[in-house]
Amino acid sequence: MNTSEAKEYLSRREIPQLFESLLNGLMCSKPEDPVEYLESCLQKVKDLGGCDQVKWDTFVSQEKKTLPPLNGGQARRSFLRNVLPENSNFPYRRYDRLPPIHQFSIESDTDLSETAELIEEYEVFDPARPRPKIILVIGGPGSGKGTQSLKIAERYGFQYISVGELLRKKIHSTSSNRKWSLIAKIITTGELAPQETTITEIKQKLMQIPDEEGIVIDGFPRDVAQALSFEDQICTPDLVVFLACTNQRLKERLLKRAEQQGRPDDNLKATQRRLMNFKQNAAPLVKYFQERGLIVTFDADRDEDEVFYDISVAVDNKLFPNKEAAAGSIDLDPAMMLDTGEFIDTGSDYEDQGDDQLNLPGEDTMGGFLEDLKKCKIIFMIGGPGSGKATQCTKLVEKYGLTHLSTGELVRSALSSETERSRLMRDIMERGGLVPTGIMLALLKEAMAASLGDTKGFLIDGYPREVKQGEEFGRRIGEPHLVICMDCSADTMTNRLLQQSQSSPCGDNSETVSKRLETYYRASIPLIAYYETKTQLHKINAEGTPEEVFLQVCTAMDSIF
Repeated sequence: MNTSEAKEYLSRREIPQLFESLLNGLMCSKPEDPVEYLESCLQKVKDLGGCDQVKWDTFVSQEKKTLPPLNGGQARRSFLRNVLPENSNFPYRRYDRLPPIHQFSIESDTDLSETAELIEEYEVFDPARPRPKIILVIGGPGSGKGTQSLKIAERYGFQYISVGELLRKKIHSTSSNRKWSLIAKIITTGELAPQETTITEIKQKLMQIPDEEGIVIDGFPRDVAQALSFEDQICTPDLVVFLACTNQRLKERLLKRAEQQGRPDDNLKATQRRLMNFKQNAAPLVKYFQERGLIVTFDADRDEDEVFYDISVAVDNKLFPNKEAAAGSIDLDPAMMLDTGEFIDTGSDYEDQGDDQLNLPGEDTMGGFLEDLKKCKIIFMIGGPGSGKATQCTKLVEKYGLTHLSTGELVRSALSSETERSRLMRDIMERGGLVPTGIMLALLKEAMAASLGDTKGFLIDGYPREVKQGEEFGRRIGEPHLVICMDCSADTMTNRLLQQSQSSPCGDNSETVSKRLETYYRASIPLIAYYETKTQLHKINAEGTPEEVFLQVCTAMDSIF
């Protein structure tokens, strides 16, 4: 039986509730013979009809009924009925009554802390004021939560809270405290800090910043129990951002961070344990927030600017619906993508299970786009500057009834508009960066969607420029039916470009031509090799006249029409 099956069994059989009640009875009665006492209690359970009839105070004598339930057990039942669906098959209804074992060793040890103090109920936000918007950012260790949380906070003027930093600072400032010394050991081994301790620290931090318009909380919750406690004791979040990242990428980032920052919880053993905890807890947590309609998922394997662009559009749409939304938002809210290497194997051994994606129930945000696209052909036209791509594209459009999409034209058109996306693109390009793949794909998808039904196919010129772009296009839109590569020597392309420059005052010189060709060859060699393995590539000898080259291109085109 793996961990998930064990948790499900314990929850279904009401075992945590039984243990809670027995422990309350022992603490109140303090029997001389605890074994005999427990035997009598278990007999009473049988007489009552089973574990589901046991309450937190079943074994507490009447004069001691003022004892508060462990972890707020009985008091939380009405909350659970309000928050969770009444479907008996829903597997997360009683997760709050299944606390990690290490909580008993810390939170219930009166030498370390008073449990009643930890679960004390008090208002976090002033009811007379508007509550700040709350964004929770979750994901595996190394998925980029901190980076994206800071970007969100900066863009919207929100306060940023790192739960990990809160705990680390507390540990550092109270290093002589026995309780926090134990918590430090727990975190260093890769385990989760005790739930009520973490919630208390978040509460105290929130009460220190009562006037914020919004708050971004990084790294919380880590499991369903923590999510329930957050909603019970603080509030329901306005948005949950989940950064989905492959197992291998998480490990690479954590090891790199360990080298650069030297954090004590980034050691190899702790890293493996943290990934294991994430693997066990993430799927139920994502499923829970999905049931509440609160979560948006993003592919965090990509460049951080691309990820942030998608997040910013989602935040605009979810929290500021009256604000002008950036075009391309149809890329958001993909079906819940979870790495099977993270979530499927829940055994005790840490093992990389691969990077395949698992789709959980979710919304198909692309609508009928992909279905309509199946009726069209997709052709990539790649080649260096001066190879004659533009000339051949014009001829192909006329002969085959295709729609020509030039990525250069799409970018220029997007930059001419005043949208959130265009401003982000300008910021990136002014810093010398390339237009992120996510934005480029959004531009292409919009242009393709606008022509569906009126074209036989799409002739895409200038994309992809590297293997990563090709992989993303295939995953998010579809694989091309044909890739035409205009094969031309560097000398020929140089001569053509220099001849063209003579008729233009802003034309290329020998130095700029050389740099353009160097950039092209650096990216195109692995790209050509990538499509050769997929048997989609047709190399065209582009040294001849436009008419001679066109005959070769038509031969390649006729193979798919």
